[in-house]
Amino acid sequence: MRGNSLASVLTVILNWRTADMTLRAAEAARAAMQGISGAITIVDNASGDGSFDRMSRAVQARGWDKGETPVRVLQSGQNGGFGAGNNHGIRAGLQGDFPAGQRPDYVYVLNSDAFPEPGAIRTLLGYLEAHPEAGFAGSYIYGEDGAAHQTAFRFPSVAGEFESHLRLGLVSRLLRHKIVAMPVPQVTARAGWMAGASLMLRQDMLDQIGLFDERFFLYFEETDLMLRGARAGWQAVYLPESRVMHIGSVSTGMRQWQRLPGFWLDSRLHYFTKNHGRSGAIAATLAAALGGGLWRARLLVQTKERGDPPYYLRDMLKHHFRRRFRPLPEAKNAPVRREKA
Repeated sequence: MRGNSLASVLTVILNWRTADMTLRAAEAARAAMQGISGAITIVDNASGDGSFDRMSRAVQARGWDKGETPVRVLQSGQNGGFGAGNNHGIRAGLQGDFPAGQRPDYVYVLNSDAFPEPGAIRTLLGYLEAHPEAGFAGSYIYGEDGAAHQTAFRFPSVAGEFESHLRLGLVSRLLRHKIVAMPVPQVTARAGWMAGASLMLRQDMLDQIGLFDERFFLYFEETDLMLRGARAGWQAVYLPESRVMHIGSVSTGMRQWQRLPGFWLDSRLHYFTKNHGRSGAIAATLAAALGGGLWRARLLVQTKERGDPPYYLRDMLKHHFRRRFRPLPEAKNAPVRREKA
């Protein structure tokens, strides 16, 4: 095991039309990176609103491009989504665009609306340095109101889809080990996958399993990556001592969704089809439809909030059967898969 001072971290922050907030996230990351060898890369995902120029000027004016933790701003050239944008920043680090020609030992992915506390990054780094079996380390995420966010999860499954759509206490108790959203851990805990708002990844693991699958435009990309990691024997660990404040949904506008967008439906279907086959994807969608149908039958006699967007089940079934439960075609800019030497 190396001491923390010898391990290097590449922090990647993806921007899409949130330049001022992204700079605020970078400022918080710079403070949390003090004493850690590495750099911060801001990737503008072809915002088209002047973000790239504005952030580049701000970084230079503030002197962030020099010093212990240099900040650089890159232009991805296209808005390929969350995975593609982060891959662009990670690849730049692997291709020599890193201080003193180093290869980063870890990649820290930070949302543009997430702000790590001073010890947050060091906590993740320290755990991964001390536990070589762990490939992912995730933070305790809380909102502007101080309330904890659920960011530690089990992997989606057919049973989990039925439980989450049925919303019936007895069934939830019987399927408690299939419920996707875990209670917020109060101590260090294993998870299936964790939200990518504040997540550190071991580079040696990425060399083995590859980067984000760029066929996911948004959502399910970190779930897929961590499932690949788990299948290769790497652990994912949630660390409540690593604290990060997260506003949430600033770039995606999720809070204002009236209906589920096609990219979410694409991502969900691609996740199940890729990882569980066509039959597994059909079973997951039918389980969701059955559970959701029974839930809606209860709403005819009970006064409860529906809990999902209008036309949700109809949109999902129509979309999935129109796609015939086929995986998304291979991306033109597919994730680089680098094997260990």
